[in-house]
Amino acid sequence: MTTVGIATGAGRGIGEACARRLADQVDVLLLVDRDETAVAAVAEDLNEAGYQAVAEPFGLDVTDRDGLARLADRVAERGTLRAVVHAAGISPTMADWKRIFEVDLIGTALLAEALRPLATTGTAMVDFASMAPMLARVAPDPAVAAILDDPLAPDFLDRIRDALGPDVENTALAYPWAKHGVHRFARKEAVRLGPVGARACSLSPGVIDTPQGRQEAVKHASMQELIDRTPLGRTGRSEDVASVAAFMVSEEAAFLTGTDILVDGGVCAAVRGD
Repeated sequence: MTTVGIATGAGRGIGEACARRLADQVDVLLLVDRDETAVAAVAEDLNEAGYQAVAEPFGLDVTDRDGLARLADRVAERGTLRAVVHAAGISPTMADWKRIFEVDLIGTALLAEALRPLATTGTAMVDFASMAPMLARVAPDPAVAAILDDPLAPDFLDRIRDALGPDVENTALAYPWAKHGVHRFARKEAVRLGPVGARACSLSPGVIDTPQGRQEAVKHASMQELIDRTPLGRTGRSEDVASVAAFMVSEEAAFLTGTDILVDGGVCAAVRGD
């Protein structure tokens, strides 16, 4: 049996680090990223380095339904879906509030929808969320929760805007709400996938030293405060997160599903204090 893995956001940062960890867990590794040049370079590097997997670049925007259908077809052509690490996403300074929801939450749901028919015993998916909902203490009422739980509804963006009000157009608020939606989605996906022996979890990074993280730090002085209050006394590295993601999709985590793993160096514990 030829096993296939998918790493999204694999052209840089955490996504690339995750791809490097997955490359010894599967036979074929599809590297997904909007930046086709970047992801092609990563694939070439992995193939030259002699990892177990044959790395294959796949240019794709995770909000593109047609592209996702092509991705699912390619997986089916190459073998059995074994592992998905979905690290692609955008942060508050990168887009407006609608695009944040589209990429971070709707894109997560679209990817899962496309790959769900391929899930089988041993398939594991990790969706990247964030520590932001925990720090923001996001706690939706039942009406808002019901909207978040249906991100593929045609009128989702209008409904979530009406439910949360105009403040959600502030990207610093839209981001934790979108990532809270990812937390909820992964739990529900675990329930959907369980009967076929497949798993789904979310992973929530803290402050990680990546180009995206540094861009946020420039725009938001509060990021330095979080770093200063991190019990381990440093920012995270991409490899710190990738190591956890690799474990989560491995056979060693065969009974891990429907939960979130927080990889934040302890900052939520220090800031929240509960």
